[in-house]
Amino acid sequence: MEFDERTEKCREVFSLLSEYLNLELPTGACQEIETHLAGCPPCIEFAESLRKTVELCRRYRPRELPEPLEKNARQQLLDAYQRMLGARKDPSQLNR
Repeated sequence: MEFDERTEKCREVFSLLSEYLNLELPTGACQEIETHLAGCPPCIEFAESLRKTVELCRRYRPRELPEPLEKNARQQLLDAYQRMLGARKDPSQLNR
């Protein structure tokens, strides 16, 4: 297979890879992808990377979400932000 043909086939495989990994393609399309993957190391590497990424995403469970900031903490952040903005105009306000 010539380079341009391989590159075009790689693009086609890349565009179908998610559906392939999710078993959403017809048997014939899966066989074509598997045939290409058997002889294309860059596509094999990409497919394995995508497969691992999908697996990690499926297993991911976020931990507890942080509690909302208390009113006092929120005000302290706002004050610090305002001081920072003021310091841009007048550097002597930074340490207040």
